[in-house]
Amino acid sequence: MKEEKSIDKLPGGNYAPAASPLASTLLHTPDDAILAGETSIPTQGEQMPAWHARPKGAEGSLPIVIVVQEIFGVHEHIRDVCRRLALEGYLAIAPELYFRQGDPNDFADIQTLLSGLVSKVPDAQVLADLDHVANWAARNGGDAHRLMITGFCWGGRITWLYAAHNPQLKAAVAWYGKLLGEKSLNSQHHPVDIAINLNAPVLGLYGGLDTGISQESVETMRHALRAANANAEIIVYPEAGHAFNADYRPSYHADSAKDGWQRMLKWFERYGTKK
Repeated sequence: MKEEKSIDKLPGGNYAPAASPLASTLLHTPDDAILAGETSIPTQGEQMPAWHARPKGAEGSLPIVIVVQEIFGVHEHIRDVCRRLALEGYLAIAPELYFRQGDPNDFADIQTLLSGLVSKVPDAQVLADLDHVANWAARNGGDAHRLMITGFCWGGRITWLYAAHNPQLKAAVAWYGKLLGEKSLNSQHHPVDIAINLNAPVLGLYGGLDTGISQESVETMRHALRAANANAEIIVYPEAGHAFNADYRPSYHADSAKDGWQRMLKWFERYGTKK
């Protein structure tokens, strides 16, 4: 059985309270070979907080990866994903996409976080903010012609949507993002609805044991992608559940996470990093 730690017992943890308890499998990437920190990005008349990381001593413009948060916001796991991408030679940026509606750190559990904050964030607002993130990156050492995106859970769904939104995007990797569901004023489309509109190749990474994203919905998405003749691929890991890349949670499945990470890097190299 995995050892679990409460957030207040983990020095320097900075994980969202709703993500507690933390598993002992959490990873931390050393930052001695990278430059990382907080910044702010002008978007729609406001300043959006963001975390960014890049390799030290890099010459020339870097390929860009926008990292889209889970429901928990840009907490330590998402910052560490940015550090990992920086070690691979990318400029990685994770924007705080809830910043207008609230702070995920104010919510103690997942259900109140979903109802009290996440459900109030409009997709259209998020997609417009991501455009401003891409523009910021291009002005701060990134190569606008090598723009990529990846996202996890809530961010996995947004990744699919952004691949249909921005014609400048070169590649996308969506980790266990919801594919279909009920629509609302804030969420008027789901990935299955926009399969025909994809501008960039998308790799979807899913868990076969995910109780929130059924295999039936995965197959529905596959049919939609085939019907659209889209350049996309969905990989399902039979032994993994939801959030299998979240090394700080009991849901972490190391073999699937490591394989997914390598597939993501190869996808980016194949479609996104060529000048």
